[in-house]
Amino acid sequence: MGKSDFCWLSFPILKLTGNFRRCPLSKRSLIIASVCVIYLLFVFSQVGYSQLHRSRRIDEKYRHTRGLYNLEINDGQPHSLDLQNDSSFIVPTRYNVVYITLKTKRRKPAHIRGTIRPKVRRKGRKNKSSNLSFTQDKRRTLEGDALQIKRNFAPITSRKEAMDVDYKSLDISHKIYKHEEADSQISSIRIYSQRPPPWFSAQDVKTMRFLADAKVLRMKEVSHGYALSLLIFEGETNVQQANQQHAKTSTVCGGQCGVIHSPVDTTEVFAFHLDRVLGLNRTLPAVSRKFRFLYDGQSCPVVSWDASLYPAGLAAGLTSLKLTWGEYQNSLKQRCWQQNISPKSDSGCSAIHHYEWSKLALFDFLLQINNRLDQGCCGFRPRQQDVCIELGYHAKCQDANHIQLENIIYRSHNPRHLVFTNNKGFFDRNEDNLDFRLLAGIKEFPEQAVSVLKTRKLREKLLQSLFLDETYWESQGGRQGIDKLIDVIERRAKVLLTYINAHGIKVISMNV
Repeated sequence: MGKSDFCWLSFPILKLTGNFRRCPLSKRSLIIASVCVIYLLFVFSQVGYSQLHRSRRIDEKYRHTRGLYNLEINDGQPHSLDLQNDSSFIVPTRYNVVYITLKTKRRKPAHIRGTIRPKVRRKGRKNKSSNLSFTQDKRRTLEGDALQIKRNFAPITSRKEAMDVDYKSLDISHKIYKHEEADSQISSIRIYSQRPPPWFSAQDVKTMRFLADAKVLRMKEVSHGYALSLLIFEGETNVQQANQQHAKTSTVCGGQCGVIHSPVDTTEVFAFHLDRVLGLNRTLPAVSRKFRFLYDGQSCPVVSWDASLYPAGLAAGLTSLKLTWGEYQNSLKQRCWQQNISPKSDSGCSAIHHYEWSKLALFDFLLQINNRLDQGCCGFRPRQQDVCIELGYHAKCQDANHIQLENIIYRSHNPRHLVFTNNKGFFDRNEDNLDFRLLAGIKEFPEQAVSVLKTRKLREKLLQSLFLDETYWESQGGRQGIDKLIDVIERRAKVLLTYINAHGIKVISMNV
C-alpha cells in the first residue's frame, strides 16, 4: 500500500474528526456519553452470556459425573413424569415413600435422602476385640452344631413320622443371635415412611416383619398328606394371646410360624406382591430370608403358616376341591353363587364363588402357573424336564375332560373364596408359548386388576412393593434383575388385554 493510498483512506476519518471538533461543547458531550452507554451495554451482555453458558456446562458435567437423580416430594404430591418413555425413575407415591434409583453404569452405591438406615446406638462402648468375628474355636463349635442340625433334617422315612428340633437343646440359638444382636434390630423389610404402600394391610406388614426378622425358636419337618414334607419354623413373638389361640387350633405350631421353601421357589415372593398390587388378596404373605444352617445360607422363600387350611390335621392334607376339567367348565357356565343365589342341587356347582375362577385364571396366566388348572400341560409346549412330562400327565391330554384339577385350596370356614398356594410360576416361557388354556371358559375379569394393567401402573407399583423385601431384592440382582422380571409380566399383561378385547370379555367389579 502506497503513501497516497493511506492518505486516501484516512481522509474520511480526518473529516469526521474535524466536524466533531467544530460541534458545540454540549452536543459533543452528548455524543461521547451515548457511545459510552452503548459500549457498556455491549460489555455487560457479553459477560452475562458467558456466565450463563458456563453454569450450564458445569450443571451438565455434574449430572454426568453423578449419574443419579433425586426425586423430591412437595406436600406429598408426586411429580408428573412420563413412565412410558423413561423407565429409570420410580415415582414416589403420595405416601411419601422414596426409593433408590440408580443408573446401570454406576459403580458405587449412593445414599439418597430417605433411604439411609438409622445407626444403631449401643448403650456402652465395647473394645475392638469384642467386635471382631468369632474366633476359630467358636466357628468350629458353630459349624459342628449346624452340621448336627442338617443331619437331623434328613428326609423323613414315613409320612406319619414328624421330626422336632429344639434349638435351645442344641445350644445354637444363643450363639447365632448373640453374634447378630446388633443387626437384629434392623428389619430387612424396608419401610422408610409412616405408612406402607396402600395395597398392604396392617396385618400383612406385621406378618412380613415376623417372617423376615423373628428369632427362630424351634423347627420341625412334618409330613404333608401325600405331598412332600414341610419344613416349619416357630418364631419368637410377644403376642401371647395369639400364641394360645394357635396352640389350641394346631398341634404343629404352638405360636406364629412360617413354612420354609426351597431357594428355587422364589416365585412365591413375587406372586405375593403381584397378588396384592392387583387387589386380589388371595395369597399368603411371603418373604425371602437367609438361614445360616439351611441351603448353605442361600435366601429362600418363607410363607406364613395358616392352620385353618388344615382343619383335619396335616395327615389329611389341605382342604382342596376335587374337580375335573369337564366339571370345572360346566360350573363356569352355571355361574355358581353369582349375586348370592343358591344354585340348584343338580347344577354341579361347588362351594366356590363364580368370580374366584376369574381371579385365579388372571393370576395364573400372568405368572404361567399351570399346576392348578392345567396340570397336564395341555395348553402349551412343555419341556422334557417339566413335571407333567416326567410324571406322564401330558399323555392324558387326549381325554382332557377327565383330568383332575389340583391345588384348588380354600378355608373350611370360608369355602366361597380360594387361597392361592404353591405358586410355582415360570418367567422363561415366551409369548408364543403361553398357556391360553388357563383362560378357557372365563367370561369376566376383575375390574380392579384389569385397571392396573390398563393404566400401565404395574411396573411402578411392583417396584415399590418388591423394594420392601431387601433380601429378595438383592437375591434377584437388585433393580436390574427386578426390571427383567417385571418386563415379562408387562408383556404378558399386553397379551391378556388383547385377548380380553378380541373375545369380548367383560370387566366388572368383583368385590365379594
